[in-house]
Amino acid sequence: MKHRKFGSLDWESSILGFGMANLPISKDVPNLPDATTSIEMIRHAIDRGVNFLDMGYPFDSERQDHTAGIVSAALKNGYRDRVKIAATLPAHCIHSSGDFDLMLDRQLSRLHIDRLDFCLLGRLNRENWPVLRDRGALIWAEHTIKSGRIGSIGFSFHDHFQILRSILAAFSRWALCQMQFSYMDSAHDPGIGGIKYAAQNGLAVVVTESLRGGRLVRKIPETVASVMGINLNQRQLTGYALRFVWSFPEVSTVVRSMNSISELEETVAIADSAESDSLTIQEELLIGKLRDAYRKLMRIPCTSCRTCMPCPEEIDVPRIFEIYNDAFIYEDPATARSIYRNEHHRLHQCSRCGDCQKRCVKQLDVIEWLGRAHRMLCGST
Repeated sequence: MKHRKFGSLDWESSILGFGMANLPISKDVPNLPDATTSIEMIRHAIDRGVNFLDMGYPFDSERQDHTAGIVSAALKNGYRDRVKIAATLPAHCIHSSGDFDLMLDRQLSRLHIDRLDFCLLGRLNRENWPVLRDRGALIWAEHTIKSGRIGSIGFSFHDHFQILRSILAAFSRWALCQMQFSYMDSAHDPGIGGIKYAAQNGLAVVVTESLRGGRLVRKIPETVASVMGINLNQRQLTGYALRFVWSFPEVSTVVRSMNSISELEETVAIADSAESDSLTIQEELLIGKLRDAYRKLMRIPCTSCRTCMPCPEEIDVPRIFEIYNDAFIYEDPATARSIYRNEHHRLHQCSRCGDCQKRCVKQLDVIEWLGRAHRMLCGST
């Protein structure tokens, strides 16, 4: 397994990280990972050289508790010394300064450890970052690193490049930044510019969703397949998507959540062949064709500029539009509905006040689109 320098830290991460969001489901306990198979997978990944484990964003408390127990069991017998663990404190659960310790204690308790290697403040954006900062996030981070309860602090991010700059400028001890990035996100905030900027400032860049939840490698919509000129199987599509991300030397590790040993082995094989700046001109052209064909399937021409935010009902309008668009781009409404539920969006609380529509720089009929999104994402159409 290849390794890359992890930001400014004196450590190298495997270019493939193991995510816990998609462990194989138990046949006996619905919706919860199977302990025996999952432990085998985690240990097999470590034996193949993976040294970065990501616990994922804790949407579902029961599943997170169960998964953490599996990870704790998998890391016995010397495996703990061979990996570093990253866990997230969800921003939407931090309501006071005391909640930082409360959330960290919960993560440590779940994993049966007294120190977390990497602690992430989850999903920072222009709305929640000033709130967390004012609640003492940076003071807490300094104190908690000094106490030894966390090794390094970082954050996950999904907003405009300028917001990333302001977050980095606020604190000198950021060690890592986790971003969703795929060939569909090259110009999508924070995009390639954000990845390069974070790396230039000494942060390790951890990429998630390089396959867009698997949607880039499932059955390709006919309108997209028709522009390719060649037929690609799932392994080839996976290879293109992962190698695109690994082609950026600024990326320290790509976290992939896998649910079988065969999928793990396939990904390890792709990682073994991955190099920085290794895509051929023909491969770059093909990826560009795929990207353009997918983008033509967007329904709402929203650029996620977030001028419509904040919403008085705390509805994340740009994110909902992104989920809605993805349902049509990838012809996969089921996954879109699942993401909507897992992220606990509350479109039903929309009061139709119109504040978002007044602020939209593209003058979109935001209220009408939110109504369509609600009907589709809540399963009524």
